[in-house]
Amino acid sequence: MDDSSQPGSRRITGVDLARGVALIGMVATHVYPAFTDTGSDDPAVSPAFTLAAGRSAAAFAVLAGVALVLSTRRRAAAEARLSVFLRALGVGVIGLALAYADSGIAVILVYYALLFVLALPLLRASVPVLVTVAVLATTAVPAVSQAVRDDLPASDLSSPRFDDLAEPGHLLAKLTVSGVYPALAWLGYLCVGMAVAHADLRSRAVAVRLFAGGLLLAAVASGTSWLLLGPVGGSGRLGDPAVVSGVGSLPQGWFIDSGLYGTTPTDTAWWLAVDTPHSTTPFDLAHTTGTALALLGLALLIARVPLTRPIAALGAMTLTFYALHVVVMSTDVLPTDPTRSYVLQILVALAAATLWKATGRRGPAEAAVSVLPRAAHLLLHTQRPAVAAGRGTWPTGPRRTRQEGHHP
Repeated sequence: MDDSSQPGSRRITGVDLARGVALIGMVATHVYPAFTDTGSDDPAVSPAFTLAAGRSAAAFAVLAGVALVLSTRRRAAAEARLSVFLRALGVGVIGLALAYADSGIAVILVYYALLFVLALPLLRASVPVLVTVAVLATTAVPAVSQAVRDDLPASDLSSPRFDDLAEPGHLLAKLTVSGVYPALAWLGYLCVGMAVAHADLRSRAVAVRLFAGGLLLAAVASGTSWLLLGPVGGSGRLGDPAVVSGVGSLPQGWFIDSGLYGTTPTDTAWWLAVDTPHSTTPFDLAHTTGTALALLGLALLIARVPLTRPIAALGAMTLTFYALHVVVMSTDVLPTDPTRSYVLQILVALAAATLWKATGRRGPAEAAVSVLPRAAHLLLHTQRPAVAAGRGTWPTGPRRTRQEGHHP
């Protein structure tokens, strides 16, 4: 779900630009291998993973929080919650279906759908409340997860499918705590984005603060992690080889350098000090929150540069192109060379998005997930005049009409 504004209102181009950059980064991590030389005992991490692993997905989550507020702030609270819930349902269905494609990608959409549901009580929350929830999700949830995960059903790296609905308890544990994108911790990303959406995102000063503040947060998080693992000696207390659920036993350094799969090993709490991508530790969450804010700030600053327009067009329909990317990656139509495959996918996506934007229509997937919310909106707004007209025939009609004016 990536609508950043109501239909007919002006979109904030910088938000779309940031989302487009995040998609380009996410595709890179899917196409390029994590290491450049797996035959070596100490392989080098590929540039794509060094730059984008963990950061792109986090940016999507933060930007989703921005979009939640921007797309619902002009609606009554009840209608806004219904709209978000129905959109989440649509996103979840697409995610469950995409899991059947043999793409090798951990499809994120079902986790996103649950994130939107978790955010329903927070749609009208104040900035202090949103920041408080974000801090708790970033700091407390990883610690609790580390303590309880051994008592939960064993998770794997597979993407949730319709078949998994037969075991709702197991699926819920996977989506909230033990999966690749654990929603309870990732709620922090969403709340940060929702808090940011309350600022004036068309202000240059706000953009500069987001960029500078994001870089500072990212640097502090990584620096603190380095301090704990290095000078304090935390890395020596981590298991080596490390055992990761769904992956098995590999050298500790491989996981530290290239990333984990949503959670850390549970043999020692020192794993919570790492900031490796997709480890969902406090330092990983804080670092990637910072990079997401910096990306948004930079995108807001350069959104008027003509060369960025194709990327912003791509960012306006990321659900469509993410789904197409997953499907295409499950076929044999792409070149086997990672660079050729990546360049081909990005160039086609940018060209197609630019052409589609000229039509003035939503992306196909975006339009599909908006069908139920739009139908509900039309139903609610066609019922209200009829109800009001009916009440007007009562002797107390005028007084009731004034009262109705305060209702959603």
